[in-house]
Amino acid sequence: MIAILGAGHAGRAMAGDLGLRGAPVALWNRTAANIAVLRARGGVEVEGEVEGFGRIRLITDDLEQALEAARLIIVNVPAFAHRDVAERCSPYLRDGQLVVLNPGRTFGALEFRQALTAAGCTADVVVAEAATNLMTARSTGPAQSYIARVKHAVPVAALRPARTQEVVTALGEWYPQFTAAASTLETSFSNVGAVIHPAITLLNAARVENDQGRFEFYMEGISPRVAGVLEAVDRERKAVAALLGVEVQSLVEWLASAYRATGSDLYEAVRANEGYRGINAPSTLEHRYILEDVPMSLVPIASAGRAFGLKSQAIESLILLAGLIMDTNYWTRGRTLESLGLAGLSPGEIRRIAAMGT
Repeated sequence: MIAILGAGHAGRAMAGDLGLRGAPVALWNRTAANIAVLRARGGVEVEGEVEGFGRIRLITDDLEQALEAARLIIVNVPAFAHRDVAERCSPYLRDGQLVVLNPGRTFGALEFRQALTAAGCTADVVVAEAATNLMTARSTGPAQSYIARVKHAVPVAALRPARTQEVVTALGEWYPQFTAAASTLETSFSNVGAVIHPAITLLNAARVENDQGRFEFYMEGISPRVAGVLEAVDRERKAVAALLGVEVQSLVEWLASAYRATGSDLYEAVRANEGYRGINAPSTLEHRYILEDVPMSLVPIASAGRAFGLKSQAIESLILLAGLIMDTNYWTRGRTLESLGLAGLSPGEIRRIAAMGT
């Protein structure tokens, strides 16, 4: 059994796709009302790159029931819910289970493991994270999902790198697109959502509010100058990763490997990505592109940069702008080295923690 935790855009799409592939799936969601139609229909109607009705064996709001027979557990919730999900899972996890955050955003696996430990979980489980969502998908109805694109390659790593191949093998039975990364530091800093989502949303804030998302986010929300901001954020992401001894792809390189979209620069590469076409902007600024990607992606990257003497001006400017627009201090709400218990450690010590899983 594969347990999918979270029935939002990503979780519903993956559950439906796995159902179409014949996988035994348990789909859990915290709020019963949000899965009532799914439960009544017994699965997900999938369209787009994948077509058909994906039957789901178990659809439930009972987490113990969802986890009971699962060896592979895929967490498809926004990163700001990782800690809560870890605490909820803690009493029901057992030795040998594989927990994969799809995705972890930045330092997701470290936070999930920290939360399990704090909750008193003693089960020998492997905690891993993917660098990004496997699918670009949107829910189009209470039991419908549109999958715009299944990415060609997604790195994944376990907190204990020696266990990464276990995770890749389990995922690979259904999705060979998952490839082994060297460590969760690599997957954390391969988080391209940090580069793409907040900048485009914030630089189109008036349009989001005035038009309620009635424009194509990637195709119309980006221009050559907006792409220039993304390039600055991308350079800083790579620079902070390098401070921790990690080499990651640029956004342009990632677009080529994940989507096979290429161009002479970032602007052209984004617009060449057929998987982005038809995806509308958020209808409100109260959206995960800010609520998730600022505190759980930009803040931890900037926090690590500050700790090791690099001020990430473009990233910190977006954090400040998001805070002003949303009237929120994202530094206090986000993942930082302090909140993860990593403050004062050297890059080498952080690499060792990521390698040992504790």
